[in-house]
Parts: sequence; structure tokens; C-alpha cells
Amino acid sequence: MSEPFTDDYRVRSATTADVPQLWDLIDLYAPDRRLLSKALVTLYEDIQDFVVAEADGEVIGCGALHVMWRDLAEVRTVAVRPKSQSVGVGSALVSELINRAQDLGISRIFCLTFETEFFTHFGFQTLKDSGVPPHIYAELMKSGDEGVAEFLDLERVKPNTLGNHRMILRL
Repeated sequence: MSEPFTDDYRVRSATTADVPQLWDLIDLYAPDRRLLSKALVTLYEDIQDFVVAEADGEVIGCGALHVMWRDLAEVRTVAVRPKSQSVGVGSALVSELINRAQDLGISRIFCLTFETEFFTHFGFQTLKDSGVPPHIYAELMKSGDEGVAEFLDLERVKPNTLGNHRMILRL
């Protein structure tokens, strides 16, 4: 068993070389449905959305920011290796994703999570409605992205979202 991690890490943009470690990290949380397993090709396709926390060449955490609309993005796939939890890695990742959203002109960030207390610390609140006006809802319905379907709370994604909470941060 490896030693517990302390605080010597950096957060940076993910690269294609990180994909195998991202895949392994995400799959740590797939069996208990904390995260959905992703195909390797999907990680390569979406690599520009990801940031990683790295320590000694190892990816110890990840998270992604996926733009959904002009003013709306989703924080998704936030994961931290068990040995690196409770030392601020997840907070550093989410903070970086929020900063990137602000740089893009995003004013609302969505997440679908079991970790409501964690996201509440950043100002996320439970999303009780569709979150968008009807004309934007109609446009989002055209997306094939599962995260958009989860944001819209579509019936077809309910099996993937059981127990999760839809949350929103208004910047």
C-alpha cells in the first residue's frame, strides 16, 4: 500500500498522456456508481475539458468543465484517489474549474452529485426547475450529451442519476 498523500501536488490542464491514469481513476468509482465508467475513446475526445491534480508524475485527481450553452457549463467527473482525499485536492480541482468557467464568461455551473455538502461549500444550490427558459430547453434537447440530458432531468437518464442531486452555482 502506498503512503498517504500530503499536499505536494499541482493542478494543470490534462494531456492525452494522462488518459490511461484518468481512466483508472474514474473506474475506481464506477462500481458504486459514484461516477459512470467512460470509454477510453470518450476520454481522449473530451481531454480538453479536464484538469488533473498531479503529484510525482501520478494523476491523483481529476475534474472536467463541459460547456453546455452560452452561459452554462457542467462540472463533471470530479474524482480524487483515496490516498489523496481530505487534503484539499478536490477543492483545488473544483476551484480551478470555476475559474475556467469565469474566464469563458460562464455565469452558471451545473453539477450532478452525491456529494452535496462538498459542492455547497462552493455556493452550489439544489436545482429545482429546468434551469433554462423554454427556447433554450428546446435547443438543449437536440444535444446527444448525457450530461445535458441529466441537467434537463430527462426520464431516459433516471437510472444513471438515482440518488444524485442536481445542483447549480450562479457566478
